[in-house]
Amino acid sequence: MKIGLYSITYLGVWYRGPALTLEQLLERAREYGYDGVEIDGKRPHGNPLDLPARRCREMRRRAADAGLEIYAVAANNDFTSPIPEHRESQVVYLRELIRMTADLGAKTLRVFAAWPGVTLAADGGRYDLAQRVWRTAHQEFSHQQSWEWCRECLTEAVGWAADHGVTLALQNHMPLITNREDMLRMVREVDSPHLKACYDAPLARKQGVTDMKAAVREVGSLQVLTHFGGEYDEDPDGTVRGWVRNPDGSLTAEDFYLDFTRGLLDIGYTGYTGYELCHPLPKVDGVTVGLEFADRNARLAARYMRDVLKRAGA
Repeated sequence: MKIGLYSITYLGVWYRGPALTLEQLLERAREYGYDGVEIDGKRPHGNPLDLPARRCREMRRRAADAGLEIYAVAANNDFTSPIPEHRESQVVYLRELIRMTADLGAKTLRVFAAWPGVTLAADGGRYDLAQRVWRTAHQEFSHQQSWEWCRECLTEAVGWAADHGVTLALQNHMPLITNREDMLRMVREVDSPHLKACYDAPLARKQGVTDMKAAVREVGSLQVLTHFGGEYDEDPDGTVRGWVRNPDGSLTAEDFYLDFTRGLLDIGYTGYTGYELCHPLPKVDGVTVGLEFADRNARLAARYMRDVLKRAGA
């Protein structure tokens, strides 16, 4: 298994301050000991409008020169809008991301079933506004109707993925996908070797999973990408500890990654687990933490996961 850095960490959404450039992202990944990077598919990092083939080739070269791999791209798509023009726009977006993923030399494109979006505010990103818009748009339509719209779009997208040698990885992310069973059901219904799974431990925890090893075994060979998250600190003896920030702002110790990783090893997974700092961050003296908070967590997260892999026997 390899450890990656997902660029959402440095997109300038959650901390106070600007996004890093892709070049700066590669520098951070190399400095902190990551094996590769996953590029988020929106500005200023990975919108296809900004990454023609020439720019993609340049980033592949820069990554290789840094000893890194661009192992994945992450889409921010919603295939469930009741407005056809919106779904069609999202299909075009994904088609262009598939092209961009191939041009970057990556094999995997993480996809959502339904992504409400995130709103940028002066004191950091927020989910609530986009989620409210999404709920309002869907309130007159059944879950099954949204499911069918999503399946239609994914069925169209896997054809382009096949043409470019790219695998789409469906994440177990709400709201349409509410658990592992939903994720696997959608993959089965689309029924293509170019749609597999991105099963993530933090989301599984939120979805009530208590036996991580058993859950990963159920996903099995469909697993092609995964992420870890949270916040980290370091004890005086150098031990790195992980925490999950709850909706009320409190912190809970992470205690599930070891079992999840053991499950990944049991199924023979040799891909990436990518770190993402992707949630509302704390305020200090009324001001959202800055870039240094992201730096500290990205640096410690790599050390934390290296230790988890070692303890798991990787």
